[in-house]
Amino acid sequence: MTRRCPFDPPAELGELPPVSRVRLWNGSTPWLVTRYDDVRAVLRDTRISADSDRPGYPHQSAASAARRKRAKSFITMDGAEHAAQRRLLTGDFLVKKMEALRPAIQKIVDDLIDGLLAGPKPVDLVTAFALPVPSLVICELLGVPYDDRELFQDITKVMVSRTATPAEALQATEELLAYLGGLVERKASAPGDDVLSKLAVSQYATGKMTAEDVASMGQLLLVAGHETTANMIALGTVALLENPSQLELVRSGDADLLRRASEELLRYLNITHTGRRRVAVEDIEIGGEVIHAGEGVIAAGDVANRDGAVFAEPDRLDVTREARHHVAFGYGVHQCLGQTLARVELQVVYGTLYRRIPGLRLAVPVEELAFKDDMLVYGVHCLPVTW
Repeated sequence: MTRRCPFDPPAELGELPPVSRVRLWNGSTPWLVTRYDDVRAVLRDTRISADSDRPGYPHQSAASAARRKRAKSFITMDGAEHAAQRRLLTGDFLVKKMEALRPAIQKIVDDLIDGLLAGPKPVDLVTAFALPVPSLVICELLGVPYDDRELFQDITKVMVSRTATPAEALQATEELLAYLGGLVERKASAPGDDVLSKLAVSQYATGKMTAEDVASMGQLLLVAGHETTANMIALGTVALLENPSQLELVRSGDADLLRRASEELLRYLNITHTGRRRVAVEDIEIGGEVIHAGEGVIAAGDVANRDGAVFAEPDRLDVTREARHHVAFGYGVHQCLGQTLARVELQVVYGTLYRRIPGLRLAVPVEELAFKDDMLVYGVHCLPVTW
């Protein structure tokens, strides 16, 4: 599929009816839902299941199906099972706790920018800044040694690759589970002040969960906690550099403008371009179409966030827009647990990077950038910049 520009959803998706059949890699034909109101209806309806083990669930690829069968997380669970696991983590991601991390995140960002300014030019902003920021934050929060970042970042690349084979996806999953399981076992006897230690003591040491169960929860948090935000930092930077008037507003903006800008970039870019995957457990009508029990559903948040009935001039980046009602973090009971942390990180980055390096610019034409159409999380593979 083709994109109107690097920041837009594939043009073909916007041309489809609001609820229509699509064909996947395995020949299955789930329903694709693209209208904002319909997407929210799908994501909040209990007759639509997130359980990836159910027949009819529209897996993203053979590799994704293999990986999720091996290590299922609470984002692909329903009802009481989902609520029980999510509840174990909710207290660690409260708004107050995430806001309390703002000074520490600010220091991380400032230190990395100091390194950029002292180093050679041009530089790859992905490896030198965008990836280290959320990696440092999530490592501190979870209790994962940052020195091990090369291990988990390399594994993550395989796990979010759309071209990985099932065997490669399984191997990557096994490696990360083994690594995190070892951490859980060690933390059970020598806990620290971190999320994995808390789970190791309250769940693993008490026999309520195995080390692998806890590792599976940690895997979700670790992978999502650095990969998604890293791509938002890099891709958001490209979008702003390509829109100088918007960049200037962000550079000189106050806290409220930075909040609005972060939400607008989340809406405009919506880096989850493979949709929220579901399967109907009862017959349900969405957008005038009857979706029968057992049929797969894909809620396309990236297209929904460009719905002109909800967002005026949806294809235009407007950092003054109030866009917090976007669905970039999903909607309903499965809405992203770490969204507040991501928001704080993005606000700090967007409010600091362009102010401290006002001459920041691409070191190559935007047409030469390699965008991540081959990954489950959209972004850029490398971002050469200079100033």
